[in-house]
Amino acid sequence: MPGSHGSLTKAGKVKMQTPKIKRTGVNAKKKKPPRMRFRELYVDRFINSRFGGQQDSLGAKRASYKRK
Repeated sequence: MPGSHGSLTKAGKVKMQTPKIKRTGVNAKKKKPPRMRFRELYVDRFINSRFGGQQDSLGAKRASYKRK
C-alpha cells in the first residue's frame, strides 16, 4: 500500500493534550444506562401506577380517575 493517512506515532496526540474538565451542573451526575432508566420508568408508571408528570396536569388527573 502506498503511504498511509497519518503515522501511528501521532495517534491520540490531541486527546492527550486536551485538559480534563470536571462536569458541572446538569451533567455532574452520572447517568444510568438506558435499560435501567426505562426499567425504573416502567415500574413507576405501571407497577406503582404513578403518573410521571406534574400532579396538576390533565394527564395526572386522568390517571387518577383510572385508579379509582
